[in-house]
Amino acid sequence: MATATTMRPLVSLALPDQGAARLATQLFLALVGTLLLTLSAKTKVVLGPVDISLQTLAVLLIASAFGMRLAVATLILYLAEGAFGLPVFQGTPEKGLGIAYMLGSTGGYLAGFVVMAAIAGWAADRGWDRFPVKLFGAMLVAEIVMMAMGFAWLAALIGSEKSWQFGVAPFIIGDLIKLALAASLVPAVWALLPKRP
Repeated sequence: MATATTMRPLVSLALPDQGAARLATQLFLALVGTLLLTLSAKTKVVLGPVDISLQTLAVLLIASAFGMRLAVATLILYLAEGAFGLPVFQGTPEKGLGIAYMLGSTGGYLAGFVVMAAIAGWAADRGWDRFPVKLFGAMLVAEIVMMAMGFAWLAALIGSEKSWQFGVAPFIIGDLIKLALAASLVPAVWALLPKRP
């Protein structure tokens, strides 16, 4: 039977056990996570009519390493930074800032990132981050939910056909590659660590 130690996410190895030091470390990790999310949003690969970022990969890695609660808190902090006008999103500042940008075409995907982090983080909290196949399954569910939220929001703005053509179809192959990469990296890190009692 698995112990509580083996069921904690990867970041738990770096967290103090309790008190102000633990809270300060969690806050630091959340801020580092938002920086990683920003950098991944700004890293663009141009394929056809849309730019593909590394943000999905970053969300999945953060969720798998942080666990559900810290990952969701990190994503909410990231959205709060964007809402306050910081240029943290892929299309900022070129396509606007703040709430106005968040209510645009990417709004559903941004909200979907929080749910994606919750699902992948939930899996990590249960030890699935040690097993590539289990982790990939959880990440696939997270991806489908995130894409569905993005599609629904975009469809309300520009219609279903265009939403599929520009908001889903161009991302399928790239996102599957990112899923496979994320589902391999976190278990690989666990495999490199010394076995814990």
